[in-house]
Amino acid sequence: MSLLTTLKNDISKLPEPTKRKPTNAEKIEGDPDFRTWLQDESFDGRVRTGIWEATPGLTHAIKDDVYEYCLILQGVVEITEKGREPIVYRAGDSFLFKPGFRGTWRTIETVRKMYVVAR
Repeated sequence: MSLLTTLKNDISKLPEPTKRKPTNAEKIEGDPDFRTWLQDESFDGRVRTGIWEATPGLTHAIKDDVYEYCLILQGVVEITEKGREPIVYRAGDSFLFKPGFRGTWRTIETVRKMYVVAR
């Protein structure tokens, strides 16, 4: 088994994604759909990477024990940390959620991001 993994940005070359709706506790407004294309995970499952997509809507973003790097591949999202001003991210922008982050995620235009999550 190789210890080098090439990550793909083209979802047409990936297996079918997992699909879900936000839970009632997550959803604030709208009716967003989420799709995830998991591309790799560590042997112990604590680190995962892939592509995630969301259609427009507003949800809670809570990262209690998660460190997450995101690179926006397409779309527009507005993230608001509790007690702070909103920040808009577009294709080509990247950011980090650090453990303890609490706020909201508003998908303005269907957004697709590449992510790396460590727990």
